[in-house]
Amino acid sequence: MKRSIALVLTLASGIALSAAAQTAPAAVAAPAAGPVKVAVIAFQAAVGQTNEFQRDFADLQKKYEPKRTQLKTLADEIDGLEKQLQAQGSTLSEADRASKTKTVEEKKKQAQRFAEDAQNDLTQEMNEVYNKVATKVFDVLNEYAKQQGFTLVVDGSASQQQSPVVLYASPSTDISKAIVEAYNLKSGVPAPPPQAPDAPAAPKPATRAPAAH
Repeated sequence: MKRSIALVLTLASGIALSAAAQTAPAAVAAPAAGPVKVAVIAFQAAVGQTNEFQRDFADLQKKYEPKRTQLKTLADEIDGLEKQLQAQGSTLSEADRASKTKTVEEKKKQAQRFAEDAQNDLTQEMNEVYNKVATKVFDVLNEYAKQQGFTLVVDGSASQQQSPVVLYASPSTDISKAIVEAYNLKSGVPAPPPQAPDAPAAPKPATRAPAAH
């Protein structure tokens, strides 16, 4: 993997939207909708463009350089054995040809295992580097969004295979509680009994971005 592999940064400028105040039914009190300020960020690309990530990525490349050199040496050895076998094929006995062919095949398997192990180790360390930086970038994003008065920040990464993910939302935009209450009323399912004090809490669903502090 070459350090020249680039992560493209795509940052869309925030757009301001105005929502007209709505009059709620007499029996329900609802706050008037205020101005909405939305921002979009290509989060993964932004992480990749940070100085810290670039530094750690370069260090990781240096760390794995000896393994790349070792793999190239092994590949060159295999290539030499194959050329030798091809050149001597007509003069070798059947037993010698079978022995040399077996040696080449064993070397190929060795190289494949070595390459797979190295790639798995590199991928794991790359994920660790990314997650370490992404967590801190996420914290900065939250503080910046609050300071700039953004109501909503959406991950608009072009590489995403699903709809944009909300990374930050002002409490005033969170209708989770209202939706849950409306759904419970419609379903008619009663609330479960209170859990005992020592009962384990329900696990939180996994999220794509680090949890906000």
